[in-house]
Amino acid sequence: MLGSRNQTVSCIACGTDLERADAREYDKYGDRWDRDGKEFEHLCKPCFRGLNKYARDGLEDTLVELDAGRVSDAEFIEQFIERTHEEHAGRE
Repeated sequence: MLGSRNQTVSCIACGTDLERADAREYDKYGDRWDRDGKEFEHLCKPCFRGLNKYARDGLEDTLVELDAGRVSDAEFIEQFIERTHEEHAGRE
């Protein structure tokens, strides 16, 4: 890949620094083929293999909306549980 030679990236799951060629791209919006203007996050191969490959409709959008990684874990969990309860209540 042009421009990726000897570039170092960090795995977003475990924090390991590794060469870009040894990493896997991760697009939190699930559209890794639309590359225009994007900067991808990366996973090391062991973390990539450990990913759950099941559908996650709306999960990434919810994480972004709730500021995952930008607010305290306690605040995020509280908001996530509240959102999940609201969504499930609407299905009953």
